[in-house]
Amino acid sequence: MSSETATPPAPAAPPAPTGPTTSALTSPAEVTFTGRDGKGILITEPAMKQLAVLMAQQGRDKLLRVGVRSGGCSGMSYTMDFIDAAAIASDDEEYVYEPAGAPSFRVVSDPKSLLYIYGMQLDFSSALIGGGFNFTNPNATQTCGCGSSFAV
Repeated sequence: MSSETATPPAPAAPPAPTGPTTSALTSPAEVTFTGRDGKGILITEPAMKQLAVLMAQQGRDKLLRVGVRSGGCSGMSYTMDFIDAAAIASDDEEYVYEPAGAPSFRVVSDPKSLLYIYGMQLDFSSALIGGGFNFTNPNATQTCGCGSSFAV
């Protein structure tokens, strides 16, 4: 007598995400946003809300520049600053984010910085200790304890 074991069919692949997505960098319940083209820097919902508040305070024609510079405990540190639209360089990459219920905004980064931060997740925490913007960088091989510097 032979015994046969039925193998259940493989699950169908989920549809390609559009708009907010979940990421391996986030917990399953946490939503992240990418630029309109689906690329760039992942931004979590708490960070999107905080950026919307900050963008409203900055006024019109401001963009968020995200990048890296030499320095910090691990060799390179993250930078974030609001800039005028006129300050965008011709070789900067620009990403448009469209959060639900808030005005869209633009994030720019120079090509050199993108080599180090492409695919990075930007999160925000309102905790009293360790609060503020937090960076989760899949390209980093080492990070410091405060999370504001890294090495590749």
